[in-house]
Amino acid sequence: MDRKEAANRITHLRTVIDRHNYLYFVENVPEIGDGQYDKLMSELRDIENTFPDLITTQSPTQRVGAAPLIGFSEISHEIPMLSLSNAFSDDDLTAWYHRLYSMLDDTNFEMACELKYDGLAVSLRYENGLFIQGATRGNGMTGEDITLNLKTINSIPLQLQGEFPQTLEVRGEVYFPKSEFDKFNARRDQEGLHTYANPRNTAAGSLRQLDSNVTAGRPLDVFIYSLAQMDSDLSLGTQLKTLNYLRSLGFKINPHNILAKDTQEVIKYHTSWIQNLASLDYDCDGIVVKVNRLDYQQHLGTIGREPRWATAYKFPAVQAQTRLLDIRLNVGRTGSINPYAVLDPVEVGGVIIKQATLHNADYIESKDLKIGDWVVVERAGEVIPQIVRSDKDKRTGAETYFAMPAICPSCGTILVNRKDEAATYCTNSTCPAQLERLVEHFAGKGAMDIEGMGGKVGISLIQNGLIKDVADIYFLQRERLEQLDRMGKKSVDNLLIAIDESKKQPPERLLVSLGIPHIGSEISSLLLNQFASIDNLVACNQETLLNTPSVGPKISESITEYFGNPDNLKILDKLRSAGLNMVSETVIPSEGIPLLSDLRFVVTGRLENYSRTEIQDLIKKYGGKVSSSVSKSTDYLLAGQDGGSKLAEAAKLEVQIISEHDFETMVAGN
Repeated sequence: MDRKEAANRITHLRTVIDRHNYLYFVENVPEIGDGQYDKLMSELRDIENTFPDLITTQSPTQRVGAAPLIGFSEISHEIPMLSLSNAFSDDDLTAWYHRLYSMLDDTNFEMACELKYDGLAVSLRYENGLFIQGATRGNGMTGEDITLNLKTINSIPLQLQGEFPQTLEVRGEVYFPKSEFDKFNARRDQEGLHTYANPRNTAAGSLRQLDSNVTAGRPLDVFIYSLAQMDSDLSLGTQLKTLNYLRSLGFKINPHNILAKDTQEVIKYHTSWIQNLASLDYDCDGIVVKVNRLDYQQHLGTIGREPRWATAYKFPAVQAQTRLLDIRLNVGRTGSINPYAVLDPVEVGGVIIKQATLHNADYIESKDLKIGDWVVVERAGEVIPQIVRSDKDKRTGAETYFAMPAICPSCGTILVNRKDEAATYCTNSTCPAQLERLVEHFAGKGAMDIEGMGGKVGISLIQNGLIKDVADIYFLQRERLEQLDRMGKKSVDNLLIAIDESKKQPPERLLVSLGIPHIGSEISSLLLNQFASIDNLVACNQETLLNTPSVGPKISESITEYFGNPDNLKILDKLRSAGLNMVSETVIPSEGIPLLSDLRFVVTGRLENYSRTEIQDLIKKYGGKVSSSVSKSTDYLLAGQDGGSKLAEAAKLEVQIISEHDFETMVAGN
C-alpha cells in the first residue's frame, strides 16, 4: 500500500468508525458488534503506525490518553458560564414565572424543561468542525484547559457531521453513568484499591487528572445542553430547536427534554421525574426550566451571575439520621457569632456530612435541638448540609441544651443583639477572628481579587502583626514579608504585584470587599450607579438611601451603621491614600455634567441590540436613572417590540416615548 492509498483508506476508516461511535455512544443503536468494531480500529492503527505522518488529533485512535501534563492552563470564557437560581417548591416556580411574565409585558411564553444532571459543567469549542479546546466551568469567567481529557470521552465528537459553522462553542455536563460507576468500584475493590463515594465527585476528579491515560480508563459520558456561540447566520429561534440542531451535528442531547406551555405542565414534568428517578442511569437533582424563545432570553438578560430566563427546580432533598455530637461557634467577617453542628459522620446523597450550619440561637431553639440528639440531616439544594429536626423519641435524658455565650470566643468582647435581628454580634472591629474572615473575603475573586492573599497567607499576616485592618494590605513591606515562613522572594513578588493590580478594581468591587452586611455585587453596582462614588455614599443619610430603588431598611441601616463607625472611616481614608478607586465611571461630556443627569427612564418591550439589563446599565453609566413603572416623573419610555401596557400608560401621562435608535442617537459620540 503506497502513501496515497493509505491516506484514502485512513479517511474511509475514520468516517466509518466515527459513524459507529455516534450510533453506539450517542444514539444507543449500534449496527455492528464489538468484534467488527475492533477489526476496523485495528486496521486503522496498523496503517497509522506505518504512515505516522498521516495521524491527526481528530483520529479515533487518538482518544487514548497522552503524556501527563505538569498542570492545567487557564482559559477565559468569552461567554461567561453562568449559575442558575433555584426553586424548591411550586410556589417558587410560579413566582419566577410571574416575574418574567411582567418583564415580558404580559406576553405568554413557553418553557423548555430539561433534566438537571449532577456532573461537571464543561465548554467545548470547535473550528471548521474539529474539536480544538475544552474547559471546565471554573469560576464562570475562567476555567481550566482539559482538552486532552475530554477527548477520551467517546460521546464527544472529535469532528462534527452535517453542515456546521466555522466556529462553534457548546456547553454540557460530563457525568459518570451509575451502572458504570458500580462496575468501576467493584473492579477497584477486587484489586485492593480504595473505592469512590459517588459518581459526581468521581467524574469531576477524573476530568482533572493531569495524566489523561487515567481519564481514558474511566467510562465518562456527556449531555450537551446549550449553544454558547457560533459563527453563522442560521436562525434557530428556540432552545429546543437549538438542541435539535446540535443533535444533527453529532452531539449527545438528553432525550427527555419537553416543551411546557404553562407552569402546570412544568410541575407535572417535575413530579413525574421524582417518581421515575430510579430509571435514570445518572444522578439527577432536579429539572432546569428555560424560557424557550431565544429572543426572550436575550431580552431578559442576566442578574448578577444568573440568567433571569432559567431556573433550577430542585427535587426534594435526600435525608439521613445521625447524632448531634456538639455545637460550636465561629466568628464571621461582620462579627456575627455563627453556631454550627458537629455531627457523627453520615452519608447524605453520596456525600459524607460532618458539620451543618445552625444559623443562630433562635434557629437552635425553634428546632428544639440538644447536644446528643438524634437528628435528621439533609443537603439544602443538594449542597448545604442542614438539620431538619431532632428525633425526640430517641432521647435518653443525657442530652444537654446549648446556650449562646455572653462574650466573643475569639477576643472576649461582650456580645450584643441588634434590633430585629436573630444573630448575635461581636462589635470589636479588631477581633482577630473577624479580621481573618474579612481579609479572606476582601481578597476573594468576587471582591478585590488579590491572588495569593487568602487562606493561610492572610492568617499568617494577621498573626505576625503585619495586618491590623484590610487597608494595611496596601502598606505591606517587602522586607517584613520575606521574613515570614514559606514566603520566598518569588512568592513575595507575586503577592505585591497582585496587591498593586487590585488597586485598579472598580469602586463596586471595593464596596463589596468592605464586608458590609447585605451589600453584595448587585446592590453595590446599584449604589455606585446612583451615587457615583463611595464618598457620596458615606455622606448619605438613611432617608436618602431609603429613596433609592431596591434599597430597603436593612440595607440602609447596614450602610449608615458601617460608615457611622469612625474606625471604618479611618480604614476608608487609608484605602483612599493607597490609591484605590473610589469613583465610578459615569460618562461625562466636555461640559462636565453627566450626559443623562437626572433623567428618569423606563424600559419596556424587547430590544434588538441589548438585553434589558444591558440597556439599564448603559443608562446608569451616562448618569440617568431607571424605574420599573411609568409615572409623572418619568422623562422617557424606551420601547422595543411588544411594549405592552406601559406604552398606553406613557401616552396617558404624556411621557415621551423613544426607540432604541432614538436612545443611541441621544448618546452618540460619547
